[in-house]
Amino acid sequence: MADKKKRKRTTKDEQEEDRPFKSILESDEAILKLLKSYISSSLTAAGSNGASSSSSSSKPLTLADLSLSSSCREVADLSLSSVQTEIETVIVQIARSILAGDGFSFSVPSRAASNQLYVPELDRIVLKDKSTLRPFASVSSVRKTTITTRILALIHQLCLRNIHVTKRDLFYTDVKLFQDQTQSDAVLDDVSCMLGCTRSSLNVIAAEKGVVVGRLIFSDNGDMIDCTKMGMGGKAIPPNIDRVGDMQSDAMFILLVEKDAAYIRLAEDRFYNRFPCIIVTAKGQPDVATRLFLRKMKMELKLPVLALVDSDPYGLKILSVYGCGSKNMSYDSANLTTPDIKWLGIRPSDLDKYKIPEQCRLPMTEQDIKTGKDMLEEDFVKKNPGWVEELNLMVKTKQKAEIQALSSFGFQYLSEVYLPLKLQQQDWL
Repeated sequence: MADKKKRKRTTKDEQEEDRPFKSILESDEAILKLLKSYISSSLTAAGSNGASSSSSSSKPLTLADLSLSSSCREVADLSLSSVQTEIETVIVQIARSILAGDGFSFSVPSRAASNQLYVPELDRIVLKDKSTLRPFASVSSVRKTTITTRILALIHQLCLRNIHVTKRDLFYTDVKLFQDQTQSDAVLDDVSCMLGCTRSSLNVIAAEKGVVVGRLIFSDNGDMIDCTKMGMGGKAIPPNIDRVGDMQSDAMFILLVEKDAAYIRLAEDRFYNRFPCIIVTAKGQPDVATRLFLRKMKMELKLPVLALVDSDPYGLKILSVYGCGSKNMSYDSANLTTPDIKWLGIRPSDLDKYKIPEQCRLPMTEQDIKTGKDMLEEDFVKKNPGWVEELNLMVKTKQKAEIQALSSFGFQYLSEVYLPLKLQQQDWL
């Protein structure tokens, strides 16, 4: 009998060894109490900050409020009639230029890296005001000028008909001219920048990619959607943010997940019922619809956003795109960025802290190391000492790991131990 008890104790000890840190987890009720306290103090701090600045202005800080050394360009949401008017104005100017004997060219805002600026006060990347000429009478730019003209004509048709099309639809209107969708996509961004409007104002959308599940109810084109009843796959994020409204939630936070695999694990385990939250993923690189949807949730629901990404330079890059914007679309960073996203994991320091086995860690390639060092030079990384410390550790150890490395302790270790412990310790940057 004593031997049997001893065997049971040994088995329990072995299980504890296989699932590190499970023994220090507090009850769900205790963790939820800690979370409520954190959210309450955060809201109080935000309220006091807002009150202290309300004497000067009740509006959030914008580019116009800052005295920057460089003039910068930003776009705005425009109505279809306004977009149509802008296109017609551009074409009339070109016609006058041709009639005056000055030729045919577009003045296109430069989206080169040298024309980008990180603004610490806004914590996002913006586009400076430099433009380049795209003349038709030049061998190097004649084709791109033709593509620009074609895209403007197609957008004008969409405005007249008041319909939406996907970027793929746009490409297939003239495959021989565009040759590759990346070329029509790039010019589409140029056109958006030229006209001074957001890309969604052009009525061109990307195919559905991101998904959301958890404690969120919203209307999608008039239909009420309950994201707790969407099954394991969740609800596809609508490509047109204008269709989304009436957001309601009893969640305590938003969990932004990089990978589809981690999202599925959390959705199947119904993590959002154990710890009330909204789980969202773009399944890799952030798309415009997911970025717009995340910002809308953050601004309307006033919830903290916690990010779960791979422990590699690209995971942090993805996090920075959500938070500070991408250089490719810096002209629309005001609408696409979500402020104050916290880096929950997986962080380089977690590899040793959570005893991730060596066989689950991957050696960083030379390109990985270069990307990591390049990120250390970015202003938006330098602003956060915690990020700098973690990136330096990553580059020094030359090790990376995916979220799935936690599965070495059990397929449900992510939802049953790692995330609850992170929430308990409020371990985020």
